[in-house]
Amino acid sequence: MTTVLLRLRNHVRRTIAAGADRSSAALLSVAPTPVAGLRVALVFVALLVAGCTSVPDPGAIGEARPRQASEWPHYGGDAGGQRYSDVGQITRENVSQLEIVWTHHGGDVSDGKGEIRSTTAYENTPILVGGVLYICTPMNRVIAIDPVTGAEHWSYDPKIDVSGRYANQLICRGVEAWTDPQRADGQACRRTLFTATNDGRLIALDGATGRPCAGFGNEGEIDLNPAAGEQRWQGEYQMTSPPVLVGDVVVVGSAVGDNQRVDAPSGVVRGFDARTGALRWAWDAAPPGFVANESNVSEAGYALGTPNAWAPLSVDEERDLVFVPTGNPSPDYWRGAFPEMSYYGSSVVALRGGTGEVVWSFQTVHQDLWDYDVPAQPTLSTVVRDGREIPVVVQATKMGLIFVLDRETGKPVFPVEERPVPQNGAPGEKLSPTQPFPLRPPPLVKHRMTEDDAWGIAFFDKRACKQRIAELRNDGIYTPPTLQGSLMFPGNGGGVNWGGVAIHPERRVLVANMMEIPWIVRLFPREEWEATRRANPGKEISPQDGTPFAMWRELFMSPIGLPCVKPPWGTLAAVDMNRGEILWQVPFGTVRDLAPLPLPIKLGVPSLGGPVITEGGLVFIAAAMDDYFRAFDLDTGEELWKARLPAGGQATPMTYTAEGRQYVVIAAGGHGRAQTTLGDSLVAFALPH
Repeated sequence: MTTVLLRLRNHVRRTIAAGADRSSAALLSVAPTPVAGLRVALVFVALLVAGCTSVPDPGAIGEARPRQASEWPHYGGDAGGQRYSDVGQITRENVSQLEIVWTHHGGDVSDGKGEIRSTTAYENTPILVGGVLYICTPMNRVIAIDPVTGAEHWSYDPKIDVSGRYANQLICRGVEAWTDPQRADGQACRRTLFTATNDGRLIALDGATGRPCAGFGNEGEIDLNPAAGEQRWQGEYQMTSPPVLVGDVVVVGSAVGDNQRVDAPSGVVRGFDARTGALRWAWDAAPPGFVANESNVSEAGYALGTPNAWAPLSVDEERDLVFVPTGNPSPDYWRGAFPEMSYYGSSVVALRGGTGEVVWSFQTVHQDLWDYDVPAQPTLSTVVRDGREIPVVVQATKMGLIFVLDRETGKPVFPVEERPVPQNGAPGEKLSPTQPFPLRPPPLVKHRMTEDDAWGIAFFDKRACKQRIAELRNDGIYTPPTLQGSLMFPGNGGGVNWGGVAIHPERRVLVANMMEIPWIVRLFPREEWEATRRANPGKEISPQDGTPFAMWRELFMSPIGLPCVKPPWGTLAAVDMNRGEILWQVPFGTVRDLAPLPLPIKLGVPSLGGPVITEGGLVFIAAAMDDYFRAFDLDTGEELWKARLPAGGQATPMTYTAEGRQYVVIAAGGHGRAQTTLGDSLVAFALPH
């Protein structure tokens, strides 16, 4: 998330915005992210404030060399994504003694300026299974690592096509592991790793050797591209989040380029036999009663332009449920002629793991025209209400709203109120008259920005922001996109993003990192798109083919490149989930690595990545747009420790014990579009021996 500061150093850096995971940097409409422009702004604030690869001997790892460990077997820690560890060796009292004990270099990094046309974002969270760490790099290499030394056991390279311009950068958030109960210890693919690639393949690997599982699909892989529909360019359709397992079914979603066209590739979610790769089921999010014809389905019969599931999924295996966070249908900012595709849009959908049938769905935004797609993994936990423990799904959103849903029925545990929202959008648009607002917890970000809220570092700066607010359509949250130009607060990069939340399962305390930055969206006649794009290079201007309107999206910045709203622009918050009350909320992050001078001023900055909670009473998180890894006190929000990273930590950490020692690991490879420091490091911290 970025926009504009080198204005002061290089005399202009074009203001751009391409939200989080679902940016619209397509072939014809490439734009940096919100964090890029913001870098320059923060500088000024700081100054004023003061194939496959070689495979070693199979006996080197796996069952042959088990390590005693408290593991982290899934992307989110457990299959329900709580991001919690019961390991408590590192505590409030000794966390200040943490030191780097090993660093692994994955080798895959790109600034998008060479033969590799896409930037990289090292958003990976490793898993620890059977005493072995497994990671994936932004270019989808899968690597097995010794958790004590950081040494590589093996690596596998799927040799993805890096010549494409990927809509969401080159990203691999994680892999999933599965132990096949029908295979004996030592048998090939007894432990299988599943990974989904940027170029649209699902691959199964032997966890002990890294070799493809020959009995799965075509020699270990399935090409997911053809069934989703024809792509306009390599990278319009990709996988960025890890697959999940429910029973012996491996389930995978997808990410599709935003704002390009009504008939974008299908967002179909598919379940495959984990042993053979045979398709078990497919759910394409088409609305009930959808009528297929030659123009609106792929060759496989999946509806085009449906909501996709780019964020991580979660699983309740006991209940045979897969929880799917959906995006909004394509394109984002005008759906007038096609409102029916919003039926499952911006929702949490519970699917039966064995069949793919819909068990229930809950919509967080009706007729989403703000790119408020559900961005984070649904988190499975429990809350206590009226003396009864209730299994729940906790869904964090870009609006800074937290929905708490009964896991079996999808009904809200805290009341949700349908409130009237602004109407009279662009010509031909059909708006929902109301939107859902949970009564508890309260919003974690502001929902309205008035002229009195305009902020600038100097009088003329603040005045310009105030004047621009007066010129825009600005009726608070859910102000519809218009030809006049509409202020979006929060914008599509607001609230929680793909890093999700962490929950302490016994204390029922949730921790989330939030962003709070205003955006501007303007629609204009579709026939003017080409000329407008040529006249404004570097801006985020998207065609929205199949609609009457093209789209212009940007961060709301002052003339000198500052956000027009007072900081903090990023916070860390804790919520009591039993009572639905905010316990604390503090500014998160400094301008230390956003300014030309290393001034660690705690303004609170945007962040990408998420937190983890440990039994030691700590919250570990990197994520912020400075190169720090931090630990906070879960009780108070006090920052207890921080350490410099070799690159941006735009990832979610994990923790485990091995040979009696607790480790905390974070990927530090930066985020290309956010223009944080790029690298290829995986860094492990532990207490001194």
